[in-house]
Amino acid sequence: MPDKKPHPYVEHLAKDKKFAQLLKDAQPLALKKKKNFHLHLCASIMSQQLSVKVAKVIYQRFLDLYGGKEPTPQQIVTTAPEKLRAIGLSNAKVAYVQNVARHAIVHGMEDKKLHAMTDEEVMEFLLPIKGVGKWTVEMQLMFALGREDVFAVDDLGIQQGMAKLYKLDPADKKAMREKMLKISAKWKPYRTYACMHLWRWKDS
Repeated sequence: MPDKKPHPYVEHLAKDKKFAQLLKDAQPLALKKKKNFHLHLCASIMSQQLSVKVAKVIYQRFLDLYGGKEPTPQQIVTTAPEKLRAIGLSNAKVAYVQNVARHAIVHGMEDKKLHAMTDEEVMEFLLPIKGVGKWTVEMQLMFALGREDVFAVDDLGIQQGMAKLYKLDPADKKAMREKMLKISAKWKPYRTYACMHLWRWKDS
């Protein structure tokens, strides 16, 4: 059987000579669309400032509150805050998770609806939820909705990776941000994959 052709993003990103170094021995990455968007957003809020391992434990405890099944927004809203605190969530995270569920009930957060929106429309739809910031929405666009061209300029890992790869000076935040945006413009329309490779490279 012939080798599966790599995703066109690989060839496109390799045009950037410095980025090509990252791709040399790297496995091509894939994006997946997730079901139950409201839960993916809740899980993202729960995992903030936690290690992946701890976040997994807390999310499993969360599911256990509902008999191991994925809860509906209505079930999340009617869960007593002390029950959510008991699984290891802070007061703020309890409020934010329930804010997401309320937004889903009032405005609808069906997967089909979100997938039909542009990236900008998703931002406008989710940012009014208290506890959901720009970075959180960018992560949802990448890892729940499978969008290929999202650039998380404010992500610390992306900043560290680009500072190292392109010898940028992190002391001047404004200038660095502008340089990052300029460099990343060359990666369009595959900036999500570029971010994923930067994270992986930085962590290795």
